Amino acid sequence: MSEQTDNNIGGSGDRRGAGAESATDGATRVMVVDDHPMWRDAVARDLAEAGFDVVATAGDGPQAVRRATATTPDVIVLDLNLPGMPGVQVCKELVGSLPGLRVLVLSASGEHADVLEAVKSGATGYLLKSASTAELTDAVRRTAVGDPVFTPGLAGLVLGEYRRLASEPAPAASDEPKAPQLTERETEVLRLVAKGLSYKQIAERLVISHRTVQNHVQNTLGKLQLHNRVELVRYAIERGLDDV
Repeated sequence: MSEQTDNNIGGSGDRRGAGAESATDGATRVMVVDDHPMWRDAVARDLAEAGFDVVATAGDGPQAVRRATATTPDVIVLDLNLPGMPGVQVCKELVGSLPGLRVLVLSASGEHADVLEAVKSGATGYLLKSASTAELTDAVRRTAVGDPVFTPGLAGLVLGEYRRLASEPAPAASDEPKAPQLTERETEVLRLVAKGLSYKQIAERLVISHRTVQNHVQNTLGKLQLHNRVELVRYAIERGLDDV
């Protein structure tokens, strides 16, 4: 099975399925990156059948960077073990260059070091390849709206690492700019984000809409000059908001 050329980024018409029909009405744009063609095509097909717009696939790191830059997907489903460039480096480069991009790692490795490195590189979530199709499609939907999604057992690992980092003494700094002032509601949402609640759960807890929660999070990210929800969780934990 041969690799696609960069001039045929989207792949065959059959692969896009329902996602292609929805591309004009707001379907989540997804790219699948994996070095195994059969696995990559199967994931792309499953996502297209679930209604996602699969805009590209790639089989190595450099190809992933080129195609993501050309197609600007909303979510990249990314394997870590890639030829040419490690998945974590792909993640770091693309998250840094494509505003609003979310990365869901889909890997065979459940090693703690791999999980933490992926999150520190900017991944929003981490799912093992043993996940079912239903779990994968749900994870992509949640990743698209910024929810951190992890295979059971891994979320606690990530939060534990952030708490460990937060407990380490920070280097002394002089003339630091004053911390941005958050509104009472933004602080309340931030506290619930730090506790690991999804946007839907926060909306139900505060009796506000899902979109309002997203707006508060985006405003907070802007004020704090952070890039994604993972960085936001770390910020909140460092300030003890998860214990309130």
